[in-house]
Amino acid sequence: AAGFAAMLRVLFSITDGTVSDWVTVLWVISVLTMFFGKIVALVQKNIKRMLAYSSIAHAGYILIGIVSWNQAGASSVVFYLLSYTFMNIGAFGVIAFLSTKEKEFIELEDFKGLGFQKPVIAIVMAIFMFSLAGLPPTAGFIGKFYLFSAAVKAGQIPLVILGVVNSMISVYYYLGVVVAMFMKQSDQKWPATGLISAVSLSLLLATAGTLGLGLFPSYWIEIFQKIVVSMI
Repeated sequence: AAGFAAMLRVLFSITDGTVSDWVTVLWVISVLTMFFGKIVALVQKNIKRMLAYSSIAHAGYILIGIVSWNQAGASSVVFYLLSYTFMNIGAFGVIAFLSTKEKEFIELEDFKGLGFQKPVIAIVMAIFMFSLAGLPPTAGFIGKFYLFSAAVKAGQIPLVILGVVNSMISVYYYLGVVVAMFMKQSDQKWPATGLISAVSLSLLLATAGTLGLGLFPSYWIEIFQKIVVSMI
């Protein structure tokens, strides 16, 4: 997040906020990162690896906002960075919450039937998967909406179309986790987990952030617009 914020500030400072050759370079990088991350993530059965490779694609989405080269694009980048932080930390937090010293729950097979034995944590994981896939009413959906809207205003319609197609691809593997949890049975027994812990508290915060940014985005986007103005 800090790296993208620094990039944003440097690019605006060296170009005085005007369109430059950087836009073409970032356009190409955005497309390559989106599709490389998604294609590799598609074949993963290990959820940790899937999240890691899909993060490359999310970097491509963020570059769409930078390519827009306007205030709306910059504020949408900040919004998406915060949204992604919540949903990504949350997804990894669920894995940490379920895992023990004896076994780490990281394979898609490990999540089969989780919704029947641990419905609360399964619902929490589903929220993060929906958000990462960009489905309403989550922060991921609103974040992509702002990014794509800024790009449309900047005339980057081909890039937006590619971004939407890329986002549709991600629905397959993110919802694959949800299907495994709620539509597939398993005899696996999950270990008992404490109700109060650092991980559970971080999950509560991540869930609140993911839903809060999705349900009440206007308040936050106004704050981020002020931040962007101060940066440039």
